[in-house]
Amino acid sequence: MKSTRFTILLLLLLNTLSAFGQGSTEVEMADVLRQDGKIYTVVLGLVVILTAMIILLIRLDRKVFRMEREWKNETKGR
Repeated sequence: MKSTRFTILLLLLLNTLSAFGQGSTEVEMADVLRQDGKIYTVVLGLVVILTAMIILLIRLDRKVFRMEREWKNETKGR
């Protein structure tokens, strides 16, 4: 069991090492977006998406907590 996990981990690590040697150090798309001023639009979009996801998770957590509390109160009454 441990040797299987080790083999899988080794294969994944070797796969990532080959990916490092393929790219250049410059990111051309980011430079173009920065020059055109569009990088701020991309960043704003990411901030909006992440904020919405955080708000959704907080609301979901509150609903689950409320349901758990109601379920505990129902089971204590029986």
